[in-house]
Amino acid sequence: MDVVVDPEVPEEDARVLRESTGLLARIRNGWAPRRLSSRRLGLGSALIMGLMGFLAVCTLMIFIGLARTGPGLTILGFVGFIIFTAAFINQPVDTEDEEEAADREIYERARRHQGRYVLVGDLDEPSTRLLDRTRGAIRAITGAAVNADGLLDTASNAVTLRAQEWEIARLLAKLSGLRGEHRRTMAKNLAPEVAAIAEPLGRALDASENAVVRRVEALERYAAHVAEAERAYQAHLQVEELRARLPKYEQLVAEAGATAVPELERLSDDAEALQRALGRTLESARDAFRYLDG
Repeated sequence: MDVVVDPEVPEEDARVLRESTGLLARIRNGWAPRRLSSRRLGLGSALIMGLMGFLAVCTLMIFIGLARTGPGLTILGFVGFIIFTAAFINQPVDTEDEEEAADREIYERARRHQGRYVLVGDLDEPSTRLLDRTRGAIRAITGAAVNADGLLDTASNAVTLRAQEWEIARLLAKLSGLRGEHRRTMAKNLAPEVAAIAEPLGRALDASENAVVRRVEALERYAAHVAEAERAYQAHLQVEELRARLPKYEQLVAEAGATAVPELERLSDDAEALQRALGRTLESARDAFRYLDG
């Protein structure tokens, strides 16, 4: 199970949330770290502890002063010292180990950003499929060389695509939750009039799902345009590589006294045609992105 985080969440907090899906699932199910007692002492407690300390010191002094008067008083003084010192030292101060402290930090971050992350494992099956399609389209876009080499607006792509993934995941989480509740309600033995009231709610869920599907399809159309531009770009790079070697071929033909190969003469024209085709496919991709970006 993984998690989709609102891109507006600070990066460090987002990283912690993405790496803590197991604990986030436990938090979702009601887990919370144990409560710690305050380490700050109130005025009354501070006075009591100060008095204990004072008595412990007085007892120690008595113990030292009476050491020569006999074993009875010496033992009595020693026992008093132990009692008061133990009362001073054993004040309840709660502590936690490193793992508990780390879990507490994650809990605090999760509580601070409640509603700004989605556990993918909480989505129902249709929603999970839609999110998988979303992520597949985004991977195809961001993994393309036309994007990595800056032929597309790489910075805008990164921002917009993350926002699209989050918005789709957020809507799917709501849809999954409401759809589950609706399914459980409809599974009961409803009176006909109640079923009639609930029926439009089912249609509202379907309409919402269709709206999310349109978002996903817009992403997939953009990914298809990027794939077309990618094919043209790769062909362009390959032809440019061949054209860079063209002088060597021309030199060889001249030295051999052979007739120039017509295909060599057309290579530059082919390269220019591919360049124009690449320009058209990039423009189509940019148009699709502008539609996606609203």
